[in-house]
Amino acid sequence: MKKKNKFKCKKCGYISSGYFGKCPECGDWNTFEEIIEVDEKKINAKATEKSTSAKKLKEIESITSFRIQSTIEEFNRVMGGGIVRDSVSIITAKPGAGKSTLLLQVANDMAKQGFKVLYASGEESESQIKNRANRVVDFISENIYVYSDNTMDNVLEEIEKTDPDFIIIDSIQTFVLRDIPSRPSTPTQIMECAYKMVEIAKNPLRPRVVFLVGQMTKEDELAGVRALEHLVDTVLLIENESNEELRGLLATKNRYGSTGEMGFFLMTEKGLESLDNPSEYFMTYRKEGTELPGSALSVIREGTRPIILEIEALSSQSFLPYPSRVGECLNREHLSTLISILEQRAGLRLMDKNIVVKTTGGIKLKEPAVNLAVMMSIYSSLKNVAIDTQTVFISDVGLTGELKSVPSIEIRLKEAERMGFKRAFIPPVKTEFENVKNLKIYKCKTISDVIEKI
Repeated sequence: MKKKNKFKCKKCGYISSGYFGKCPECGDWNTFEEIIEVDEKKINAKATEKSTSAKKLKEIESITSFRIQSTIEEFNRVMGGGIVRDSVSIITAKPGAGKSTLLLQVANDMAKQGFKVLYASGEESESQIKNRANRVVDFISENIYVYSDNTMDNVLEEIEKTDPDFIIIDSIQTFVLRDIPSRPSTPTQIMECAYKMVEIAKNPLRPRVVFLVGQMTKEDELAGVRALEHLVDTVLLIENESNEELRGLLATKNRYGSTGEMGFFLMTEKGLESLDNPSEYFMTYRKEGTELPGSALSVIREGTRPIILEIEALSSQSFLPYPSRVGECLNREHLSTLISILEQRAGLRLMDKNIVVKTTGGIKLKEPAVNLAVMMSIYSSLKNVAIDTQTVFISDVGLTGELKSVPSIEIRLKEAERMGFKRAFIPPVKTEFENVKNLKIYKCKTISDVIEKI
């Protein structure tokens, strides 16, 4: 097949036969990447080869994919209930977030269940992988094989030799195929290596589980072309802020489960520890009578799971013309909007007050269901009056001060009931929650009504 090396600007798409430091078209620096042009006629001829005939959808046999359960519950949740045997997944995160650590723990767990695992690394030596395993794994299974090489052809030969059930490629950007004359991490090399692994995983005679580790760019995106995300079945992202111990595993794409599902882990000396009951982590337990001003509780949803979350606020006198508005868990514009509603609709004077809002555990506030709790925590701090720790607030608040309905309110109420809460303030929805028996529900129309009842 005839191949030609060319260079393409990632910003504007300008193509040149030679490399430039500065793009002649858009003027950006260091944006050229190597691409390979192939003989389109041969590709088209191969693509148009007819292999099967069309079938009626009604007559096609439905096959339920077999799932492999790990002992890491949070990992199972994000994967949609377990790992599908013939799936290809890619996991990405910032350096040091725990990609390789998590996959090594999963690999050892699979090996203990009798599955043969091949861990192929193009970044680390075999001794480096062994040192990590000694740190995060109590007992290394006999079924784990490690192979350190960045040539995909050699990895494919090793797969034929060892015949593993579970394959880890760490990381896909470091591997190359001999037939492609370009350096590692170029789009062509990444995609061709990924295609090889998809062929291995999807073989109907010998299905395998494949996990690819993907590097992340400085823009916090998966390195390589977007087609890589379309190619795989599952895209996993490990989120961590400011090197804290909390890690969130998020599924941004999942053909076998819910998109947006999140699992929580704690980074410890022994690796990533599954946080099976995150509600206990994201709230502070206080006995009745020991409540402190500036704290309010709400129920958020991460994927399909409800989580109790504590929101803390602090108001203080400002001696500057422009008081500060600091939201560690939400953006400043959102916080300013909620403060304006409190001033206009609840009659609070906040124009000369510094306001700081944060959440226990540092989780981000992404949905409007927490708006009432944020406003009540600010009110509690301003008036120096503590809110009962047995109360949760689940509602959005409009610019008119009216409480607005939020999705999945019954699921949130059931979680509050399960965690032992006694009272919940919600918007005036028509639904009667007959399945929630041990939680007293207050349906309020406005933020002023909530303040009055509290």
